[in-house]
Amino acid sequence: MLARIAHELFWLGRNITRAEHTARMLDGVFQADLQARPSGPTGVAFGWRSILATMGVDPGTAPVRRDDVLRRLTLDRDEPASIVSCVERSREQARTVRDVISAEMWESLNTTHLRLRDGDMEGRLATSPYAVLRDVRERCALFWGLMQRTMLRDEARSFLVAGGRIESADMVLRMLRVALPGDEVSSSDGQALALLQAVGGFQAFRRAVPAPANARPVMRFLVYEAAYPDSVAASIAGAQVQLEVADHAPRSSEPVLRLSRLGADLELRARSTEGDDLAAVCAGVQAELAAVDRDIAERYFAGAAPLGVVSTV
Repeated sequence: MLARIAHELFWLGRNITRAEHTARMLDGVFQADLQARPSGPTGVAFGWRSILATMGVDPGTAPVRRDDVLRRLTLDRDEPASIVSCVERSREQARTVRDVISAEMWESLNTTHLRLRDGDMEGRLATSPYAVLRDVRERCALFWGLMQRTMLRDEARSFLVAGGRIESADMVLRMLRVALPGDEVSSSDGQALALLQAVGGFQAFRRAVPAPANARPVMRFLVYEAAYPDSVAASIAGAQVQLEVADHAPRSSEPVLRLSRLGADLELRARSTEGDDLAAVCAGVQAELAAVDRDIAERYFAGAAPLGVVSTV
């Protein structure tokens, strides 16, 4: 496969995953904001300012308003981290690889792009943000579902999925580092609950963990729980599997070996009963993922035009 094609597919996967995670995060905080009781134990600290920080956007010193954040991270075409910008980039990347992905995948992504450019979208976001964000989540899920049903299981698909898995791990890590900084034990339960809602993992947590949704069990769940698809451990394992398929010599592939070591380390930590510094673990894993990004670019995309690296906290 040409390096340019692999590069476009990898970043297509990253951009569509980022759009989906951003919609989930905005929707989760929007709902938590509506349910919050400022003086109660469920008061939510993972709020609108935290979302801007998570996305690498400078919130400044002025008060942060909900409607401003929603518009900026959903429809602002001048904001690289916004949903509409991510979908536009992914559509452009899909257009260049239309002979590799299926027609259904292209039509799905193109329709999502056109819906976000609808003239009434700003009014709909102001009056019913939940419906707009739900539509984005469902459109992104449709893209991945069509990929499962219509795309050949070859190295092209592997690069697409690997990009999505690495982006998913990176997004969860950045949310954890912003929402639960430093000593996570002292963080409020409201932060942990808002975080679970923001990643759509509330039901999965309740089924998998026999403990209240406090900061530490939530953080361990989102980092170590291999059975939860959007945990850091599951995303890293998924990316490793895909690169092993795409690589003609995976045993000598530095990104595969680095992901393998990272996955083994997380599995070992998950089994440990001793308390560990989860904030430090998240920082270390994020640094390793940045190294994986560089390794992937050097091994697979040599000569391809760089599109830039997703910003990190």
